[in-house]
Amino acid sequence: MDRFTSMAMFVRVVERGSFAAAAEGSGMTATMVGNHIRELEQRLKGRLLNRTTRSQSLTELGERYHARCLEILTLVDSAELDAREMQASPRGRLRISCPITYGTRALMPVLANYLDRYPDVQVELSLNDRIVDLAEEGFDAAIRIGTLPDSNLIARQLRDSPRIACASPAYLARYGLPQTPADLLQHNCLAFLFSAGPERHWRFPRPDGKGEEYVTVRGRLDVNGGMALREAAIAGLGIILQPQMMLQEDLDSGRLIRLFPNWPAPSWPVHVVYLPDRRMPPKLESFIHFLHETFPPSP
Repeated sequence: MDRFTSMAMFVRVVERGSFAAAAEGSGMTATMVGNHIRELEQRLKGRLLNRTTRSQSLTELGERYHARCLEILTLVDSAELDAREMQASPRGRLRISCPITYGTRALMPVLANYLDRYPDVQVELSLNDRIVDLAEEGFDAAIRIGTLPDSNLIARQLRDSPRIACASPAYLARYGLPQTPADLLQHNCLAFLFSAGPERHWRFPRPDGKGEEYVTVRGRLDVNGGMALREAAIAGLGIILQPQMMLQEDLDSGRLIRLFPNWPAPSWPVHVVYLPDRRMPPKLESFIHFLHETFPPSP
């Protein structure tokens, strides 16, 4: 027999005063109620109730066990109520993984709006540029930039992230201004270092809209951090191709100069990914809706 059911029936017998009264409205017969009590007594190796034809009372063991049963059943009811409330409205801890630059420049400025809208949600944002395993590492969702590999994850597209090729005025004064992406072959290009190796294959949409131009660049510095690449470019070490959201202030101030202004900016797709679940928790559903509302897919 189910132990929790037996405990609940024992408490019901104590409250109602008899097996027959406890059986009323429970979906059980008095005999079935008695079987649950006897199962408990056999498990505990002691009598819980003193019963006569006219009355029933708790034994010393029964009094102590009844008190603990009330505590346990109250905790179970509380846990179930809390779980139902979590499924009814957004609440609880929401663990999100996000690339460093995107999280710092795009997500953080708007995250306060989400937290204000859903005050019962606590966000744990992990900023890193590696691909996390959502199931193994306990993340609810992750933001991914670039082409997604095949996986069992659900993906929702967000606004693309444009990327800008740029260099410092000092670098361009020393080595010359490239006129087309093909000219990058003559320059020191600083590459982002992924776990699979440096990103050396740069692509640029052609101005006439007819396809893209691919350039396999060369350079003497690879770095696994976008902000570090930005600093290297400002210092005059070479040319970078990085997200516009990270570089815009430097472009506006003149610390960096955009290359190929007549060429459309190449962009990377952005997605929020999460594990498939027929009953998505409201906290995750609310966050995905917020992202899609805040960063609608590019037309």
